[in-house]
Amino acid sequence: MGKKSSVSILCFLTISFSAISVSAQNDNCDNTGGNFKPNSPYDKNRHLILSALPSNVTAHHGYFNGSIGLGPDRIYAMGMCAPGAASEDCSYCIKDASKQLLQICPNQTEAFSWSGQEIVCLVRYGNKSFSGVLVLEPYNVYFNYKDISKEDQNEFYSVWDGLMSRMIGVASSSVRNNSSTSLSSSSSKYYAKDGAPVPVYGRIYVLMQCTPDVTSEDCKLCLQRSVDYYKIWYNGKRGCIILRPSCFFRWELYTFSGGFDSANNISSPPSSPPPSAANVTDITKKDKRISGGIVAAIVIVIVITLLLIAVGVVIFKRRKQNQDTTLQSESVQFDLKTIEVATSNFSESNKLGEGGFGEVYKGVLPDGTEVAVKRLSKTSVQGETEFKNEVVVVAKLQHRNLVRLLGFSLQGEEKLLVYEFVPNKSLDFFLFDSLKRAQLDWTVRHNIINGITRGILYLHQDSRLTIIHRDLKASNILLDANMNPKISDFGMARTFEMDQGGANTRRVVGTFGYMSPEYVTHGQFSTKSDVYSFGVLILEIISGKKNSSFYRIDSSVNNLVTYVWKLWKNNSLTELIDPGIQEECIVEECKKDEITRCIHIGLLCVQENPADRPSMSKIHQMLTNSSLILPLPRPPGFFFPNGPGLNSSGQSSQSASKSFTCSVDEATITSVNPR
Repeated sequence: MGKKSSVSILCFLTISFSAISVSAQNDNCDNTGGNFKPNSPYDKNRHLILSALPSNVTAHHGYFNGSIGLGPDRIYAMGMCAPGAASEDCSYCIKDASKQLLQICPNQTEAFSWSGQEIVCLVRYGNKSFSGVLVLEPYNVYFNYKDISKEDQNEFYSVWDGLMSRMIGVASSSVRNNSSTSLSSSSSKYYAKDGAPVPVYGRIYVLMQCTPDVTSEDCKLCLQRSVDYYKIWYNGKRGCIILRPSCFFRWELYTFSGGFDSANNISSPPSSPPPSAANVTDITKKDKRISGGIVAAIVIVIVITLLLIAVGVVIFKRRKQNQDTTLQSESVQFDLKTIEVATSNFSESNKLGEGGFGEVYKGVLPDGTEVAVKRLSKTSVQGETEFKNEVVVVAKLQHRNLVRLLGFSLQGEEKLLVYEFVPNKSLDFFLFDSLKRAQLDWTVRHNIINGITRGILYLHQDSRLTIIHRDLKASNILLDANMNPKISDFGMARTFEMDQGGANTRRVVGTFGYMSPEYVTHGQFSTKSDVYSFGVLILEIISGKKNSSFYRIDSSVNNLVTYVWKLWKNNSLTELIDPGIQEECIVEECKKDEITRCIHIGLLCVQENPADRPSMSKIHQMLTNSSLILPLPRPPGFFFPNGPGLNSSGQSSQSASKSFTCSVDEATITSVNPR
């Protein structure tokens, strides 16, 4: 963190002159999201949704998140005001921020702005849905160029550190109820301001806020990242503002914008902070002018930096020719020794499990963060391919139902992936164990199904690219401390542009029992391939039985899917329900209609023809809207009347001109050809 690409540095340098002499808002045009043509349908939709944003925000109690348009012209927008803001002040702030974005970001498809004089407000838009997604970059940083004296720093930061730690805890769990005369509701979530006396300098004042759509955990992470950024890069400076798409952080040695004059006042950034990424500007009440000497010094620094950037770009291009792995900025490269210390040199006692590509160990980083370290096999060629694929794919993903990639290490023969630690292991650890399965009541299982749905929906529709996982199964669904699901293992994932939903391959990879018929027999995969795997997962979660190891009951049944189809035809779906859940229904009231509805949805997902299977967005509607009428399912794929070597037409699945390998257990096929 703290290292910026040459592109972002160059953008800062080109606007730094105007930042010194011209008033501007805290705007950030995200050039990584692409551009649109002026007067295009997207541009018209942008003007339309931003013009309506002030009224929508005030009408929805200070927070609004919506969209307008269809297909590639669809635009998503968010508006938010600080809690306690009067409606007219909020409306003015949103209107002013929207106007600034239209002027400063003429054709960028994504942008955000924290703005305001008397209050803090946020306006953000983009061509992908960002609701519920933690976004840490791009970010803006402003700091006070005056320093805290070195002899006072130890005593000062002992107070500062304690205040920041307490504030992050309060802000990431805060839900305030303001008076009826001011905005409240959703905008009141994740907001805190406070101060603390400090020797010599009087008092520290702090304001923290997150967007209400993220989780408490993500809010905490966002604010902690900003606090850490200040300590690493600007330690000793007398104030700092850090603006991210998902959170706001500011601290000063004075009460800013009246924010701390009374309990009902709202603090905000100054009315005209410079829009640079790391601007040397005074954000205190005094010395707001920058002297000619400082301007001259900045010019010299800019010229030298531009020369260094030019050299850096040349070096970067040469390195890129020799290395085809793109490592995302949010992924930290760890030193090998750090990982060795964290895992006690990969001790057996820290080993969490082992898969087809290597082993997984628990580790504790120097700051106390628990992590899971995937150590890829040194001798596996496919392990290197998986490593590159997983770093490239997962580093782009931010969702509560996807395992977060924290970083990587690539040193010699060691290829390590560092993930967030998920304490409750994987779904199969509970689901297929007769004793542990008792911990999964219907409420927990239903929550797991819904969480997996949201995660896959994000991969298929709401991420920047369409992502097909290709290896969804119970062992790749991890469970956090609250038994919430997180999809893991993206070594086989394939990414596509938004208008491309699938492809063909001559190397079929995956786990037997979860792969769709068209994938096994013809090498065709698409988002509907993941839908098929998800349908199998639903049936396994409800029954507590594995699909691939299902015991044959009669000649017409050879796996769980065909068994459920037989129950459907006999109108006896309740026989599928795990006995533990059935017993739960006897002891206390349970939602049998909800359970059988989920079985019905599972059968819709495993239909043989991909076109018959619903999309993940439709599945999400089916699960969340009980009034939605479900269509009748058609026969599932892999209905093998004569054994698992034949497809539903009675032809050998080997007849297709594809290289086909599958596993009858939970081991994953290791042939990968990522794009």
